[in-house]
Amino acid sequence: MITIRSREELARLEEASRVVLETLDAVEKAVAPGVTTEELDRLAEAEIRHRGARPAFIGYRGYPKTLCTSVNDEVVHGIPGKRSLKDGDIVGVDCGAVVDGYYGDAARTLPVGRITAPIERLLDVTRRALEAGIAAASPGNRVSDIGAAVEAVAGAHGYGVVRDFVGHGVGTALHEEPQVPNYGPAGRGGMLKSGMVIAIEPMLNIGGPEVVVERDGWTVRTRDGSASAHFEYTVAIEPEGAVILGLGRLSKSVRVAAAAVGA
Repeated sequence: MITIRSREELARLEEASRVVLETLDAVEKAVAPGVTTEELDRLAEAEIRHRGARPAFIGYRGYPKTLCTSVNDEVVHGIPGKRSLKDGDIVGVDCGAVVDGYYGDAARTLPVGRITAPIERLLDVTRRALEAGIAAASPGNRVSDIGAAVEAVAGAHGYGVVRDFVGHGVGTALHEEPQVPNYGPAGRGGMLKSGMVIAIEPMLNIGGPEVVVERDGWTVRTRDGSASAHFEYTVAIEPEGAVILGLGRLSKSVRVAAAAVGA
């Protein structure tokens, strides 16, 4: 069942998302060659708890950490550990927090030191694909319009779009309905309505879209070993369009610029 959130609920979801985005900002500043993913995880947990929230991922289906840290060809769900980041790596950092029973969820892929031009382009296009998906999340559109917009940006640059993992509703659980794929065709799926809250999270690969899950049961890699990027925001569907939660824009009902579509 898809839930339409009240203004009070949206305020709580805004607060949870604010905690997540501030935590990601702190982690981003700490990313550097020689830093371990475990160190990033400890920092994130401290940031979340300092803000009176709790990490959403710890214990979720047995997951042991605050962050998911996915390096290079790892798509999502990499488990933080003793691995040291190296110059030229990229690391996807996915974070969730719970405030008063309401969830926030966001992710970004970060460069470690100096990265190559092809990898920088992957990060830039994946960000633009996310913006295009958000711009398509307007009342009266269909869920698949979001994925079609994401896929159009990815396809224009020859990137593979991961199909095995998708975006989702967010609310009083980390994953709720509807599922939000990152591919089309447009015009299918449930209708988007004001008050819905969803996480849009394109995962783009330089190579093909196929992925494999490692023996740890969590870490997802590209099958062909190509680099992958992942960006995610939780958004509220407002009458004027989608509003990214956690940036303080909810009361203004600011919509992401539609010009991002097809960039």
